[in-house]
Amino acid sequence: MKFSQPRADVFVPTGEDPAAALARVTHLCIAAHQDDIEILAYDAICDCLDDPQHKAFGGVVVTDGGGSPRTGAYAEFTDEQMKDVRRQEQRDAAQLGHYAIQLQLAHPSSDVKQNAAPSLSLAADLATIFSACSPQVVYLHNPADKHETHVAVFLRTLEALRALPADRRPRRVLGGEVWRDLDWMVDTDKVALDSGRRPELALQLLKVFDSQITGGKRYDLAAAGRRLAHATFHTSHATDRLAGITWAMDLTPLVIDSTLDVADFTLSHLDRLQADIAERIHRLR
Repeated sequence: MKFSQPRADVFVPTGEDPAAALARVTHLCIAAHQDDIEILAYDAICDCLDDPQHKAFGGVVVTDGGGSPRTGAYAEFTDEQMKDVRRQEQRDAAQLGHYAIQLQLAHPSSDVKQNAAPSLSLAADLATIFSACSPQVVYLHNPADKHETHVAVFLRTLEALRALPADRRPRRVLGGEVWRDLDWMVDTDKVALDSGRRPELALQLLKVFDSQITGGKRYDLAAAGRRLAHATFHTSHATDRLAGITWAMDLTPLVIDSTLDVADFTLSHLDRLQADIAERIHRLR
């Protein structure tokens, strides 16, 4: 399995042939950075662990891990050293979570954000991936995320999905939250991902990314806290149904209908929020 970047990494925890491992993936997450997968698609990891005979999880990290914030033991690490550390951390997470396959495409973030020649190699890599698997569900960053690289990876992946024949497009595409919560969406727009399962594993998966956690970003505590908060504050008149929730935006319409404008689609969620707020105020005034 060949990709465009010389540092691209293909890791199959079981040692299985990579092509065979990718072909059996039913739940695929394509994310920007190492540890994004474990934050936004944890419920998919659990789904596959709960039914290993019928489901298999695959992870794709698009960027190379350079430019990460770092303090403490990692303060003096060069970008090249951080790339090596983060690549191994992502491999360790794939091993711990029993992923069928973990791909790291190693594109510079600056290239991914250019909708021009540099991003063509990413388009080719994504085409290679989608030609080799037919996932039932694809997890992406959501288009309302505030991290520019996250949005860029979402846009490049959407282009790749739209380029597929209609009968080869996934049945469901979900955009999870990382750098902007999706709690602001009206309840009818929210997709609740069950992220309260296997709490020990959830913590272990994020602690794998030691370069981030001891380097100054407590993603392990933050992700767990957000999931619990979402579950508790989801509804005021019922007890908690799930122990943890990650909210997602249903992006399937954008894949089914290639004519839909991404900005209009995303902003329509804000329109419904505005209408919901206005209706409640006027009704209770």
